[in-house]
Amino acid sequence: MSTLTEWRVPPANQPRASDYGFDLDRALGSIVGLHAIIPPDAFSAETLGTERAGNGVVIDDGLVLTIGYLITEAESVWLHRADGRVVEGHALGFDSETGFGLVQALGELDVEPLPLGNSADTRIGDRVVVGGAGGRTRSVASQIVAKQEFAGYWEYLLDEAIFTYPAHPNWGGTALLNERGELIGIGSLQLERERGGKAEHVNMIVPIDLLKPILEDLRKFGRVNKPARPWLGLYSTEIDNRVVVIGISANGPAARAELKAGDVILAVDGDKVTGQTAFYKKMWALGAAGVDVPLTVHHEGVTFDVTVASTDRFKLLKAPKLH
Repeated sequence: MSTLTEWRVPPANQPRASDYGFDLDRALGSIVGLHAIIPPDAFSAETLGTERAGNGVVIDDGLVLTIGYLITEAESVWLHRADGRVVEGHALGFDSETGFGLVQALGELDVEPLPLGNSADTRIGDRVVVGGAGGRTRSVASQIVAKQEFAGYWEYLLDEAIFTYPAHPNWGGTALLNERGELIGIGSLQLERERGGKAEHVNMIVPIDLLKPILEDLRKFGRVNKPARPWLGLYSTEIDNRVVVIGISANGPAARAELKAGDVILAVDGDKVTGQTAFYKKMWALGAAGVDVPLTVHHEGVTFDVTVASTDRFKLLKAPKLH
């Protein structure tokens, strides 16, 4: 069993209790460390690894909210309290559209839940805390620097993600706290942006408002109780207003259709696409998972049409073991 590694946020970036109108240490006490073990033959093992570590936030009695990639296909999950105690958990649910994941503690956490705030009320320039397990020395005094669309290369799209600076170095599953000490988002990624001719790191945060409509479904069913979006299993990026395939998921629909890295997606069902957002939205608008997705593709001077039989990504994932 690995323990939380000894590291600290630089003192200049740590939040100070006197700067906030809420009990900072009490709020940060709601954050736990999370350590997940994934079977080597899991679908996500190759891309995400078989051992994943990050943070989670207690939002109800024994219920821990985290970022889903940490617990996808986990066969065991361990929750670390700040006092060193470790409690076993069960990967309860995962939503691929938002990226949220839920863990149920299987023992007593004795941690006070963090109240949910309203991420829609946040503004650029707001002072926030990006909280990690371990208190102030593992947390960052930050501010919201952008609220904008985010398209991920793995068939993922948020209409309005939250971006914070300075970035938290162990961002996965961190808690974004507003000035009232409420949870307004969960840390997902670290990205680089250019400002003033220099590169700086920011965190991409999934807004908490996206959790509220799906929380009960995740608790009851482990996923959102509606038809899944079509999934192709391709990784793409946007280059000069073109959608370029940069990777193919093994055993996914795109691999079966013999799409390859370097392919350029020109159109979906005859509609031209010039960016990831349009690509995803046109594909998802065709229907639920299982729908045929007609693509027009360009590769090494040749343009051709191919129909990809989409699938529900969940069908390829190992179900978490029940305890």
